[in-house]
Amino acid sequence: MRRISSIREPAVIAFETMRTHKLRSFLMLLGIILSVSTLILVVALINGTNVYIADRVANLGSDVFIITRYGIINDQQAFIRATRRNRQITWDDYVALRDGLKLPRAVGLQANATDQVRGDGHTADDVRIRGVTANIGPMDVEEVARGRYISDTDNDHRSAVTMLGADVVKKLFPSVDPIGRDVNIGGELFTVVGVAKPMGSILGQPQDNFAYIPIQTWFKIYGDHTDSININIQARSAGWMQRTEDEARALMRARRHLAPNQDDNFGLIGSDTIMQLWNNLTATLAGAMVGFVSIFLVIGGIVVMNVMLASVTERTREIGVRKSLGAKRNDILAQFLIESAVMTAIGGAIGIAVAWLLAVILERTTPLPMQVPISAVIVALLVSTSVGVFFGVYPARRAAKLDPIEALRFEN
Repeated sequence: MRRISSIREPAVIAFETMRTHKLRSFLMLLGIILSVSTLILVVALINGTNVYIADRVANLGSDVFIITRYGIINDQQAFIRATRRNRQITWDDYVALRDGLKLPRAVGLQANATDQVRGDGHTADDVRIRGVTANIGPMDVEEVARGRYISDTDNDHRSAVTMLGADVVKKLFPSVDPIGRDVNIGGELFTVVGVAKPMGSILGQPQDNFAYIPIQTWFKIYGDHTDSININIQARSAGWMQRTEDEARALMRARRHLAPNQDDNFGLIGSDTIMQLWNNLTATLAGAMVGFVSIFLVIGGIVVMNVMLASVTERTREIGVRKSLGAKRNDILAQFLIESAVMTAIGGAIGIAVAWLLAVILERTTPLPMQVPISAVIVALLVSTSVGVFFGVYPARRAAKLDPIEALRFEN
């Protein structure tokens, strides 16, 4: 109880000091508030975006990875080398993997192009025309809202059928049911057999501006020699992903007669690959923000130290009275340290509240996904409190060393 009382008294004094000197207290804590707010906002943005990227961007489908010509390359020289070394993915590659792999649940093929789609007197521009095998449907993130997906029969007969995205439907058929109607894709008439569920946008970029057609029909219109051909491979479960990737890589390397010391001349992209690239980017941002926040914290800490030194001067007689009544050095030291820590903790709490409010506003008014983790709140409070303790040591020691007789003689 005595320990609690010894903490409560300086905490009450700190609150009273802040209430009495509102402007001084605000200016004293401004650096702490700004640094904590910045820290929380950056962490909220990174955390929210990480979740968003994992769910919406890096989500290639249920336990799916993709074999492409290039993979993910973030270096210009590496890309130039890849254009010379990497061969295009072909239908024969797909057939070899489809028939030769033992571990996957499914192996599908897709290809992408951008074209104009016209129908019912309306036009949709920059539509992603995606040629697919029928088994892409169960492993993909897009789902059918009405009608059906592309079937094996459609591919066998190179049928002119399509499943449209929600944005394309809104542009071409704003007031009528599109199922059974015709649209023009790449100069060919296609019958609409399905409509996909709306997916919304990713960081402000719409994801429903697409049309799916059979892969063989896609080849007939756009040709089969293109970098946009990818092989989608679905593992049996998440636990089978690594073994399935290894089997697919080994078969592709064998098909291309690569020696053990030669690099892959194709790309293999999984959700973990995308997340690793994204985490590398956010780590750079986080590192820069740590330096930026540290500057604010140091400035805020110096201001706190100077204000506490002024407080020691103002309360010199009070310190003398307490010492004359039996207070020890450690009591005075603890009093001022607790006051400093309480004030910076309050500044941290205000900064957290400001950051949370801004995060809510940004999430509701912009495409930025914001998510404030409780761990960041705890760390922010600990950091702000630690700043108070660290920069309060010098004023507290100065107060503790005051001679009681000289302190009692002191005149403000």
